[in-house]
Amino acid sequence: MALQTIRDSIVYNHGYFEGRTSSVTDFLWSLYGTAMSKATSVASIPLPMLSFLALPFFGSTSTTINLAFFWLVWTTFVWKYDPLEVEIYGTLAIRCLFFLLPSYLFLGIDALLPSLATSIKANGSKSLPLQNMTRSSLAKITAVATANTLMAVALQGAFEYILTEYLHFRSGLRVSTFVPPPWSIAKDVLRALAMRGLTHYAIHRYVLHASPSKSPIAKWHQGWAHAIQRPFSIVAAYDHPICYLLAQWIPLYLPAFLFRYHVLTWHILVALTSLEELFIYSGYAVLPSSILLSGMARRTDAHYETNGKGNFGHWGVLDWVFGTTCPGGADVVDDLKDEAEERNVRERLGDAKDNAEGLVGDAKERFGGESDQAGGKDAARNEDAAGGEAGGEADGEAAEAEPESPSQGGKRRSKRRAREASAAS
Repeated sequence: MALQTIRDSIVYNHGYFEGRTSSVTDFLWSLYGTAMSKATSVASIPLPMLSFLALPFFGSTSTTINLAFFWLVWTTFVWKYDPLEVEIYGTLAIRCLFFLLPSYLFLGIDALLPSLATSIKANGSKSLPLQNMTRSSLAKITAVATANTLMAVALQGAFEYILTEYLHFRSGLRVSTFVPPPWSIAKDVLRALAMRGLTHYAIHRYVLHASPSKSPIAKWHQGWAHAIQRPFSIVAAYDHPICYLLAQWIPLYLPAFLFRYHVLTWHILVALTSLEELFIYSGYAVLPSSILLSGMARRTDAHYETNGKGNFGHWGVLDWVFGTTCPGGADVVDDLKDEAEERNVRERLGDAKDNAEGLVGDAKERFGGESDQAGGKDAARNEDAAGGEAGGEADGEAAEAEPESPSQGGKRRSKRRAREASAAS
């Protein structure tokens, strides 16, 4: 009896274990299939935007065909995915492609190829991350920055979901097959950048850099972001989560939500701001724009080096207007003047003016000389013609006055032929 009980217990436990194992295996395979499906969806999200950005490189194809191709891709994309997926997965893919992955690449260059990075860093080896911190600190900064970036995308998705599913309002961004015209996209992007600059400046100056003894948010910002004195690209997203949302996510999302931008306009705006953060925090002296991005990068470096004594804005215009440029640092006007002097703008303008005046003078001389020659030829022809007519009239009067002899008539005819020939020539 005891043996039978033990046998039944073993059989029962074996069957139970097999059942539980089978359910776990099925769950893992189902989870794997879902993850691969979502990953494929995320990977295909940027295709319409990339096709839109690639249009200028196909110059042999007409603009109408290019726009028709993009509209076809975009329409298929919108019909295939849920509007919330289009917005959130697209935002996530763009943040990864235009900020996170390039930031990891720049960080790898700084860590693995320090000699190459030193040659293109504005402050040389002083800007290398491993020169100023340990590997564990660098790993922490990278993890926090990545988490902040993903948190902002997740918060946007949660906000849209609550707005549409629970409050039954329309979505914060428009998702439709209609593609806004390029001039409308450009206008909305410029307006959003202007509002983002104003909002970021106000929050950064009056909230994040208020008195740390009176504001916990300012204390968090000082203890997290300003623990770094030499920024690099991934530092753009490194801060206390609350500070990051206040200074980075809200200024970017607020204008798009208030004016209910088209999701394509939003994606372009996210791509541009992601590239801006990538470059101005990089510490590199070699940047795509020698005027705009280089000055922004220098002012960002000065903000961190002075522990937040100034340079609260991205572009530097508001710092110049309100006099909050870092002490002893160059403002946006100084950058423009230096760039003008470096490129010899005044000399080039003077040379262009002299060349234009020379071309105008040559044109006047050329056309004036031709008109004078034409006028001289016309005057000579008129004088010869007048002389011929006067001679003919005199000959006629003489002929009427007295009869002419044959010899005189022949001489007169020969003279008339000579005058006609000279007038004709």
